[in-house]
Amino acid sequence: MSKTIFQFVAYLFLLVIAQGQPVLNGGQAGSPNGKTARLARTTGVLPFFEYGPGDDRLGGAKMTYMDTGVLVKVVDSLNADYIISLADNLRAFVAKSSLRFDSSFKSKSYYLSGNWKTYRDERFDYITIAMPEKLPYRGTMQVNPNRLAIDLFGITSNTNWITQKGVLKEVRNTWFEQMENGVLRVYVDLKSKMHWGYSVYYDTIGSRLTIRIKHAPDKHIKNVFVAVDAGHGGDNSGAAGLTSSKLEKKLTLEYAAALEKELKKAGVKRVFMTRTTDTSLSMPERIKMLRDTAPDLLISIHFNSSSVDTVKGTSTFYRHIGFRPLTQTILKRMMELGLAEFGNVGSFNFALSGPTDYPNCLVEVAFLSNRSDEKFILSKKSPANVAGKIRLGIQDWLREAR
Repeated sequence: MSKTIFQFVAYLFLLVIAQGQPVLNGGQAGSPNGKTARLARTTGVLPFFEYGPGDDRLGGAKMTYMDTGVLVKVVDSLNADYIISLADNLRAFVAKSSLRFDSSFKSKSYYLSGNWKTYRDERFDYITIAMPEKLPYRGTMQVNPNRLAIDLFGITSNTNWITQKGVLKEVRNTWFEQMENGVLRVYVDLKSKMHWGYSVYYDTIGSRLTIRIKHAPDKHIKNVFVAVDAGHGGDNSGAAGLTSSKLEKKLTLEYAAALEKELKKAGVKRVFMTRTTDTSLSMPERIKMLRDTAPDLLISIHFNSSSVDTVKGTSTFYRHIGFRPLTQTILKRMMELGLAEFGNVGSFNFALSGPTDYPNCLVEVAFLSNRSDEKFILSKKSPANVAGKIRLGIQDWLREAR
């Protein structure tokens, strides 16, 4: 082989290898559209990734919430978003306000995972993974069998052992698979019939990744820590009654207070209320508040509305498939109030349905835009009756879990 041909073959080989490198390789590598890629880090409170540029009243379809300080590769921009590359064939959209460019950082050719450890404490099982850098991730709940699949982007496996300490309460097994160049998938096989919640985060110092799996709460509702969210509030009034013009933000407070009273009457020792007055709370503020509080479950109360006044009924909503059972048992109990069924709505892109840390259920009690539903909502007996059905739905869910 001549020197010229050898050099050409070597060039082709290096080009192929470069195409298969992790997405963070080189820092200034060209993006698919020919623009120069730049490295940036996530910043701000609860930055999140979206699948695409779509938008509606609930915002774009969210992929995942992300830690701050996570390294990403920006390949393009569109309006108020940057487009980042997570893998060879996967892009995400991030608000420009959620990224800061890091021109001083020099990317490596490969980022290699280290070794793992599993252990537990009184409330959680933990899986920790040694990482060379804070890289993006995405978690997914799976059912039948119950499992977590956590994708780590820009990483190549160099994990040679998993140290397992003690007997974990919720985790049956954990293992990994290199799905493609720069995508390492972590599997977490669960013992319980229900998903009780999980979190993914990096250490505040360093880049060790932690997957934290919540233990099942006590089977008795009195020992379950319940968070109750009264929707809207302050400058966000929500919907208004068709004939009464009564505001949703005031009704949610009334119904949330009734639920708190019902839970305490049933012996629940800990109830956390996101608001008890007519105050403005942003969704990031509510989510951070709930994450810091770490409840066993969340009930968020709202009232529906439609431009068509014949639409009516009660409904429950969930974002993650593992949390659907809670919304099903509550909806079944709500139907005992004589309301029509609007439905059990999944993959709902509501901010408070997004966190995976605890099971959550959004209850849309009924339609303020429908005359018969509005009459039910405004009845003096309804807050207590609805609270009773939600409490029974929670208890049904706890029994089903066993």
